[in-house]
Amino acid sequence: MNPDRLQTFIHDVDLVVSTTHDEHEITARVAELLSALLASDYQLPPQLTRPSPVRHLTYPLHIAADDTWSMASVIWNPGQRTPVHSHETWGVAGIYAGAEHETRYLKPTTTTTNTPLTPAGETRWEPGQVTICCTTDDDVHTVTAIGNQPTIGIHVYGGNIGTISRRSYDPTTGQAHWFTSGWDNPEQTPQPPDNR
Repeated sequence: MNPDRLQTFIHDVDLVVSTTHDEHEITARVAELLSALLASDYQLPPQLTRPSPVRHLTYPLHIAADDTWSMASVIWNPGQRTPVHSHETWGVAGIYAGAEHETRYLKPTTTTTNTPLTPAGETRWEPGQVTICCTTDDDVHTVTAIGNQPTIGIHVYGGNIGTISRRSYDPTTGQAHWFTSGWDNPEQTPQPPDNR
């Protein structure tokens, strides 16, 4: 484990976030930084890589003091999936271990509310790969852990993702409801699914 790698990453993302408000510039630069972190000798603490048989988990790795951005390790057991959901902010995700299958959807507009979501592509993500998972104009997807080992991602988001009000969608009807995901604690037993 090399905690200095994480501290350098945090410092570098702080610089990016403090020097521009352009989400597309931020995500492009953070994606480069996250790719370098994944290619380095950085290792997540073991307690932040343990999956749950109940649902996927989201552990905080860093939350900026001013809530301008946050970083998480997200862990799924094989076969676990998220609901179709939005982020309502920018985000970059990289695969630390395992693999995931992502299905993207076009973000509903005021004229497409309560109509079936339009699929926008599917991608398999492998260790070391990084994706710009969302900007506020393009941020609806679902993710499934695939393979025979837990999938572990390192995710970076604009704002404190654990406190942002986000939407969960029924892709067949387009109906949405708001939720706040919160954060998981590695010392506590996960509760039953709650639309995260």
